[in-house]
Amino acid sequence: MNAKEVLKVYFGYDTYKPGQEEIIEAILAGKDVLAVMPTGAGKSICYQVPAMMLEGITLVISPLISLMQDQVKALNEAGIHAGYINSSLTEGQIAKVYSLAAGGRFKILYVAPERLESYGFLDFASGADISMVTVDEAHCISQWGQDFRPSYLKIVEFIEGLAKRPIVSAFTATATEEVKADISCVLKLQEPRIVSTGFDRENLFFDVAMVRKKSDYVLDYVKNHPEESGILYCATRNNVDKLHDLLIASGIPAAKYHAGMDHAARKESQDDFIYDRLPLIVATNAFGMGIDKSGGAGQRKAGKRDEAVKTEETFLSQSGRWKRVCLWGALLLDGDQGRAEPGFVSGSGEAYSWNGYL
Repeated sequence: MNAKEVLKVYFGYDTYKPGQEEIIEAILAGKDVLAVMPTGAGKSICYQVPAMMLEGITLVISPLISLMQDQVKALNEAGIHAGYINSSLTEGQIAKVYSLAAGGRFKILYVAPERLESYGFLDFASGADISMVTVDEAHCISQWGQDFRPSYLKIVEFIEGLAKRPIVSAFTATATEEVKADISCVLKLQEPRIVSTGFDRENLFFDVAMVRKKSDYVLDYVKNHPEESGILYCATRNNVDKLHDLLIASGIPAAKYHAGMDHAARKESQDDFIYDRLPLIVATNAFGMGIDKSGGAGQRKAGKRDEAVKTEETFLSQSGRWKRVCLWGALLLDGDQGRAEPGFVSGSGEAYSWNGYL
């Protein structure tokens, strides 16, 4: 099958979205790629289609367990053999994945960046035919980025330790010029094809209103919109716990999600929200990358941030996560600082505006 046929047979699409064809053709031509594409633009298709056509296995380095599980589930349902290795698996399950991958069962294998340093994985990789290493959420590699993860710095060491250098592709939804340069430099991309399709988040609209007391506003809004679901982002784990406690004490069912919770609790909260068992989730930015939410037709969804974002990059990243699960977004700040700061960002419709910045 050619790329267009793979796109149709496995993913059900007749045509590419902007940027996809250029990226796929570059990868199939053996070129490194750095792609900056907004949430919903189809980044995963850009490495999943060529992964089906390359000879060996594609390793996808992904930062979040929830993202891996979501994508692997979707791939297997589409008829593509894929697996993942992360801390949610037992040692016995991990050994089984290694065995299946070594036997050629998988075309795509998702791994956490920390796994690249383990003896078991290095032993597997030394004998595997790795045709491509894909770095998802590649902005995590940049110390200029707001989601910097030190474990991502080990990726290039892993690649350099392979007997044969694979194609290297890097994808992110949000990257300033400094971050793009950092990604390319740290990963040592070789004459990469750089594709940027913009940052526009279609179907999200932002406007501004002042809010005097965030907690009162959140409670009033949620109580007045009982049929809506949404995410409430907070900057710290402590604030997640406080806001979640406030909602529960007020009789409002809600989940919570942050890195201080154990894996089982995070998984339960994520599933409760994604599958509509609970309408709200209070979370740090550890939640939301690569996650798609279910929802019936006509269900309006909301996203709010309870505290100020400090940079435009952070705002872009957070709004991208809203786009996966929401039709509109909100940013809440206390309105008593005595200066013109954005207080509440909300909206609904098909336009997109930068009114969230004053």
